[in-house]
Amino acid sequence: MFRFPRPPRSLAGQLFAMQVLLVAVVVAGCAVYAYATARGQAEEAARRQAGAVARTVADSPSVHEAVRGQARGADPSAALQPYAERVRADSGVDFVTIMAPDGRRWTHPDPRHIGEPFLGNTAPALRGETFSETYTGTLGPSIRVVTPLTDEGRVVGMVSAGITVRAISDRLAAQLSALGWVAAGALVLGGVGTYVVNARLRRHTHGMNAAELSRMYDYHQAALHGVREGLLMLDGRHRITLVNDAGRELLGLRGEIRGAPVAGLGLPAPLTGALLADRPRVDEVHLTADRVLVVNSSPVAGGGRRGTVVTLRDHTELQSLTGELDHERGFTQALRAQAHEAANRLHTVVSLIELGRAQEAVDFATAELELAQALTDEVVASVGEPVLVALLLGKTAQAHERGVELVVTPDSRAVDTGPGAPPARDLVTVLGNLVDNAVEALTGLPGGRIAVTVRPEGDGVLLRVADNGPGLPEGAGAEVFRRGWSGKGEGRGLGLALVRQVAHRHGGSAEAAPAAGGGAEFTVRLPARRRPEAGGQEGPGGPGGEVPGGGGQVGEGAVAGPGAPGGSAVGGPA
Repeated sequence: MFRFPRPPRSLAGQLFAMQVLLVAVVVAGCAVYAYATARGQAEEAARRQAGAVARTVADSPSVHEAVRGQARGADPSAALQPYAERVRADSGVDFVTIMAPDGRRWTHPDPRHIGEPFLGNTAPALRGETFSETYTGTLGPSIRVVTPLTDEGRVVGMVSAGITVRAISDRLAAQLSALGWVAAGALVLGGVGTYVVNARLRRHTHGMNAAELSRMYDYHQAALHGVREGLLMLDGRHRITLVNDAGRELLGLRGEIRGAPVAGLGLPAPLTGALLADRPRVDEVHLTADRVLVVNSSPVAGGGRRGTVVTLRDHTELQSLTGELDHERGFTQALRAQAHEAANRLHTVVSLIELGRAQEAVDFATAELELAQALTDEVVASVGEPVLVALLLGKTAQAHERGVELVVTPDSRAVDTGPGAPPARDLVTVLGNLVDNAVEALTGLPGGRIAVTVRPEGDGVLLRVADNGPGLPEGAGAEVFRRGWSGKGEGRGLGLALVRQVAHRHGGSAEAAPAAGGGAEFTVRLPARRRPEAGGQEGPGGPGGEVPGGGGQVGEGAVAGPGAPGGSAVGGPA
């Protein structure tokens, strides 16, 4: 008949069965040992008791007197039998036998055996020695002690006192009853304790057996090291209990860090604060030395707070694409405005031709082209780097549409783009965000002017953007790089934060100060050196480089990618 296979027991059930069996074996072994010990002790106690009674009787004067009376023809049994029975009843032994040197009994619990030979060894007693033995006599097996009865150094008789083995067993049975109750109590107590412990284990293992736990562990390890998101688990004391490979890479952690406190990892202060927070964090953006991270954290549920689970997503590339998209959107708007203006100019040229004033139409069109070309030639000659040229021409058009003049200072010079120089992508990130920040600050103000300086400095590059806007609040300084600081309100883009991040990544500096003629001046120095490996360095924005929500006057969009395609075609007069 087919029988369905029984499912394997849970790990807790297997441990419970094994522990109950172990407790039972231990209790049974202890009971057997206690029984053997108790029996040996009972037999030894019986020997001591019988020996004491025998020696006491042998030293009794009345016994000596009765034995001497035998020489005068008196019967010793008449005096010794009542005395031996009283001693036997009072001492608790089973028999007291007084006998002649030849072994003939003078006393016995059963009077019918008086006068019969003693059953047992008497040779040691005849030599004057007291000895004990276990022997089967008329009362059955017994433990007996035989001692000599001496008179002036001569053995004139012997005394034997003993306790039957059955009496010893009866005494031991009473002790074993108590021992049995103790063993049963120990077994029950051990079983209950084992059940309680295994019930707790069953709750923690969710009733799974060893194979299921092993399979779950394998899945856990595969998932832990396979996901691209960083995973960090902290205990109740904010120490790391688990971190996967992606988490190590995103946080720049090296070596053995299990059990290390979060506060000692050298992470930026705002990021450390987010990891130490008791409340959940949802999609918070933080900066490390060279990454933009999205942080989510949640306390571990169940039975009180026991730790925190933190997930980390690398937002760097997405932020770069977002910045590029914002940059392209700005160019598109500038091109749309220029297309509208070009249409107006074309209508003017057409109208002049229709009026028969062809030469004036040619002069008007030529002047517009020369102005645009002059601007392009000026930027190309001052900056040199094609990507920066395209960026500045595009930004010039955008600024013009907002009524802001953007100029390149005369001390600007072409920068080196060879090996070891800061990459064009980072130059675009810095310069694009600084210009956007200045345009945002000057929008709506009459006579707004932005001066851009790009020049080599030592082996590196100096980028400076100055405006004549309202300037920075007094004492702002490095605060403009702090998270959420903005002259237009809290919670704006990432512009100045990314500027500071690039500067720190290259070992340079980013500074904000009041401009000489009023307004704000931002200066960034990028030395020519290789990019260091990601680590737990201090992030941008001073101690703890969390992502600011924008710089002092940062615009909505943050440029965080390579320069947008441009060229002279997007330029326009300021």
